[in-house]
Amino acid sequence: MSAALLRRKAALYLQLIRWDRPAGWLLLLWPTLSALWLASHGFPGWHLLTVFTLGTILMRSAGCCLNDVADRDFDRHVKRTAQRPVTSGAVSVKEALVLGAVLALLAFGLVLTTNAATIAWSIAALAVTLVYPFAKRFISMPQAVLGVAFSFGIPMAFAAVQSRVPALAWLLLLGNLFWVIAYDTEYAMVDRDDDLKIGMKTSAITLGRFDVAGVMACYLAYLSIWAVALAVYAPSAIYLIAIALALLQALWHGWLIRQRERDACFKAFRLNHWLGFTVFAGIVLSYLGA
Repeated sequence: MSAALLRRKAALYLQLIRWDRPAGWLLLLWPTLSALWLASHGFPGWHLLTVFTLGTILMRSAGCCLNDVADRDFDRHVKRTAQRPVTSGAVSVKEALVLGAVLALLAFGLVLTTNAATIAWSIAALAVTLVYPFAKRFISMPQAVLGVAFSFGIPMAFAAVQSRVPALAWLLLLGNLFWVIAYDTEYAMVDRDDDLKIGMKTSAITLGRFDVAGVMACYLAYLSIWAVALAVYAPSAIYLIAIALALLQALWHGWLIRQRERDACFKAFRLNHWLGFTVFAGIVLSYLGA
């Protein structure tokens, strides 16, 4: 295989895992690291920080491979996704599945350096990840399934530090699920017209004219649950300021999507990782100031 062909293949694989769009793995990373800090009552150590950061990137990349294979026959009818490598035929189904499997195995190798509880929860997380790409065919709110998949880093983080998953972790997972529904509904609003034509089920379609209200209600539920859940664990003014700043960002997103314009909805989705970072930063600074 020539060097030029290798470079072309590498570029296609990077496109397949959305390497040029880090917002996707950042949306997974911030709640996971937030849980890691909370479980550790501060800095969790470089080992766990490395495991969960790299593991998040690897699993999100593996998920992209599986998702594109599962959706290849639908994506060709959607303007935004028609040129994805698997859909366009530039990368074969076999190549995508092998790449996804390799990335998932690398992530599992990282998990093996933790403990038995984390390994067990990682298997459950993988199961949800495998189910999600097909949920859009059968469930009217597939974003809820994605919310579970994108929130599994929270119980895993607690398991890695404490060898158990306390009630706090499940409460944070519930709150994070609402955040995922909020930003993925914004994402679904971009493709609503195409999804209606091909019969895909999404929260944007299910909510109909209440889509914007639904998004804002989910933002409010997320921030309220996290604020109440962490009132004891991060009781400083810094964390309350972070929650307030995150709420302002949510309100801005509501303003962006109010007219349901594709570009504005996509912009709101892409900016959500800053909202998650704001909450994470509030937690970190709360422990530094303690």
